[in-house]
Amino acid sequence: MSDLKWDEFPDISSKQWKQKIQAALKGADYNETLLWKTSEGIDVKPFYTSEDSSGTHIPPNQHHWNIGQEIHVDDVRTANATALDALSRGAESLLFVIPSEDCNVETLLKGIDLAAVPIHFQPEFLSENFVKRLSTIASGTTTHFHLNTDSIGHLAQSGNWHINLEKDHEKLAAILKHSGNFKTIVSVDASLYQNAGATSVQQLAYALAHANEYCNFITSPGSPSGIPENFRIQFKTATGGNYFFEIAKLRALRLLWATLAREYNLPQQCFIFATPSRRNKTLYDYNVNMLRTTTECMSAVLGGADTVCNLPYDAIYHKNNEFGSRIARNQLLILKHESYFDKVSNPAEGAYYIESITRQLAEKALHIFKQIEAGGGFLKQLKSHHIQQKIKESAAKEQQQFNEAEHILIGTNKYPNEEDKMKHELEIDPFVKTNVRKTLIEPLIEKRLAEKTEQERLKEEEYK
Repeated sequence: MSDLKWDEFPDISSKQWKQKIQAALKGADYNETLLWKTSEGIDVKPFYTSEDSSGTHIPPNQHHWNIGQEIHVDDVRTANATALDALSRGAESLLFVIPSEDCNVETLLKGIDLAAVPIHFQPEFLSENFVKRLSTIASGTTTHFHLNTDSIGHLAQSGNWHINLEKDHEKLAAILKHSGNFKTIVSVDASLYQNAGATSVQQLAYALAHANEYCNFITSPGSPSGIPENFRIQFKTATGGNYFFEIAKLRALRLLWATLAREYNLPQQCFIFATPSRRNKTLYDYNVNMLRTTTECMSAVLGGADTVCNLPYDAIYHKNNEFGSRIARNQLLILKHESYFDKVSNPAEGAYYIESITRQLAEKALHIFKQIEAGGGFLKQLKSHHIQQKIKESAAKEQQQFNEAEHILIGTNKYPNEEDKMKHELEIDPFVKTNVRKTLIEPLIEKRLAEKTEQERLKEEEYK
C-alpha cells in the first residue's frame, strides 16, 4: 500500500457521475426519483463532489463546547443548591432565568467558581441596577458572565415591549454602559422562530434581521450607548430533527453574522447557545424524545455551538425534576467524554454535502434579510405582522405534513402504542394556552406538532 499513488486515479466529474446514475435508472426521471425537495427550497442530491463545495471558511468557535444547565430562579437558595449539584454532576456552564430584579445575586452565585464556570443571566426584565450589581461582582476578577438581554425577543414573544420602544432603548443604553465585564451583552433568541414553525432559512434571516436592529441602535449617530469595546452578540438557537440541515444552519449563522458584523466594524465572532427544539417533542411514547434530543445535540455540537443545553425528555409534561435533568445532562456527557465530540475543531468543514447546504441556506437567508431591510427593517415587519404571517404559513405547511404522515414522529403519527396512557402523568399543561390581552403586535406562538393528536388521545382515555 505504501506505493499507492492517488494521482493514478482519474478525476470523475459531477456530470460523469450523473450520467452513470441516469443509465442505472433505466428511463426513470432523475429529478423525480432521486432529488429530495425540502421546505427551504433546497434540492438535496443523491451525491456531492468537490464541485459542490463552497470553499467558504466558516468562522469556528474558539474553544471547546460546554455542557449547559438551565435553572429557573424562583428561590435563590434553591437555585444555588441546584446549580452546585449540577456542576458536581458534570455541568460546565449555567443559565439562570431570572424573573425578578430583586434576585439576590450574591446568594445565587455562592460557592460557584466564577473563574471557571461560564454564567449566563437571562433576566425577564430590563434593569440598570441589576446589571450594576453583576458588574460589581465581576469587577477585578476573572469571570465569564454572559448577559442575555433581548428586548426585541420579548416583543416578538409577548407582543409588547417591557415598557415601550423609547424606554426600552433608554434602558438598553444604560445597561450597555455597565457591561464592560461581560463576555456577551446582547442576545438574539432565534429559538422562538424555530419553535413557532419557521423554516431553517427563515430562522436565519429573522435572527440576522433581529441582530441588525441592535447593530443599528448601538452604531447610529448620537447613540446614547456607543459601541462597547467588548461587544459580542449571542444567538440562542433551537435545533430540530433534520440532522445535516441543523449542522449547516449553525454554520450558516456564523457566516451570516460575520458578513453583517463587517459592515458595522464589529467583532465577527458570535456566541451560539443551542438547545433542542420543543416543536417535535411528544407526550406519548415520550422516551423517543431522548433519541430526538441526542441527535439534535449532536447537530448543535457539529455545527459549532459554544454551549449546548439539553432538554429533558419529560420537559413538556413534568415539572423540573432531578431525574429528567440528570438524564439530559448525561446525554451530553456521553457525547463529550465517550463519543469524543470535543476532540475535533470544526468537524463539518470539508463535507461537500454540508458545505453545499450551508452555502444555500446562507444565500437564501441573506435574500430574505435584504427584503426585510428594504421593507423598513425587522421591527417594522413585526409591526405590520409580515413576519408572523410568513411563520404561520410555514408552520401550517409543516403541520399538514405531520397530519398526513409525511413528516413522521415515531410513536405519535407512526407506530403509536395504543396502550400508552398519559392523562395522570401531566404535572404541567403540555398544550398552548392563549392569554387574551391587549398587545402592540401579534405575538409569535410556539406550538408543538403533536398537540392536536395528543389532545384527542387524552379525550379517548377519559372514556376507557
